[in-house]
Amino acid sequence: MLTSKVGILMCKTNTIKKNSLTAQQVTQPRAFTFVEVMVALAIVSISLVALIRLHIISINMIDTAEMTSQAIFLAEEKIAETLALGYPKEGTSSGTVEKKGLAFNWRTEVAELRPPQLAQVDVTGLREILVDVSWKQGTGRKHLQMSTYIADRQIP
Repeated sequence: MLTSKVGILMCKTNTIKKNSLTAQQVTQPRAFTFVEVMVALAIVSISLVALIRLHIISINMIDTAEMTSQAIFLAEEKIAETLALGYPKEGTSSGTVEKKGLAFNWRTEVAELRPPQLAQVDVTGLREILVDVSWKQGTGRKHLQMSTYIADRQIP
């Protein structure tokens, strides 16, 4: 009988402790302090600034890639036009093309090719086709050069 009274007494003291903790929790609301909120906002704002900077860099890289691609397509087009003439005459031609609101200046140069390795052999009829494309990007100008070689098909 003694043990049962002790058990009942322990149960009553545990209940009192639980009720007193509940009373403390009610009087002290659990919430964020102003300092914690300000630290969280500072972390979020620093992260957003970094993300915005990365986004701007990616937009600039996309613009650069698009302009370079357009310049490559234009250079390939001018080489194909020159090759379509058959064996082109020596000379230079130039012009300006506007694509997607961008002005690309191009210059095609066809020149006789005389490599030093073939100086001892009487080989003629080799020509180099060089295409130079330039465009304005930012505060400066960008250049792209492509070249190919063509031989006279009527070489004896």
